[in-house]
Amino acid sequence: MRTLRYGSEPSQFAELHGDNPTRGTVFLLHGGWWRAQRDLHLMDGLAADLAAAGWLVANLEYRRIDGDTGGWPETLDDVLAGIAAVPVAENLPLIAIGHSAGGHLALLAAAVTPGLNAVVGLAPITDVPRSAAEGLGEGAARLFLPTPDPAASPLTRLPIGVRQLVVHGDADGRVPIEHSRAYVAAAREAGDDVTFTELPGVDHFQVIDPADEPWRHVRAWLG
Repeated sequence: MRTLRYGSEPSQFAELHGDNPTRGTVFLLHGGWWRAQRDLHLMDGLAADLAAAGWLVANLEYRRIDGDTGGWPETLDDVLAGIAAVPVAENLPLIAIGHSAGGHLALLAAAVTPGLNAVVGLAPITDVPRSAAEGLGEGAARLFLPTPDPAASPLTRLPIGVRQLVVHGDADGRVPIEHSRAYVAAAREAGDDVTFTELPGVDHFQVIDPADEPWRHVRAWLG
């Protein structure tokens, strides 16, 4: 594992996993409702699994709310800068994979980053105003986006323009599956190629367990 800094702020770095990749590059983005209490180590298991399968993995950290100078649009700016700083393998796929708030950032990054071939949203936040209105994340959505801006939600940035996989469990109490259902329907209506895997009895964190069923769906799709 190597550390790559893409800015001068403490949270502006990535951990790189994998040598001599044969599959391509994956940019991993962790969740935690953009709050500083969660960090990139949420994705360590997925990073190890993907690196072992032949991917170069950039597990990205970014500025978050709660005193980390993050929010909108600074947090997305960090993700875009981090992606641009990674020395990717030429002529191999570039894929963003994000969980929860990281899924939100991955989808937005895919909408504006030339060269990304696909994006995976694991129980992603797709509609920030709806999340705020429903009081999700203990008020985090209002802190992340204090002033309305349609550019801050994947739902209002459609079409994203790249292939997408959305994986969500119907037992998710953090990001209700209804959000993904609405997003997928709108994305398909806008012309996006979206595969939606809805998993019965799966909760919010099972989707980032490399030993559990949801991740097997992701690995199969990547193949």
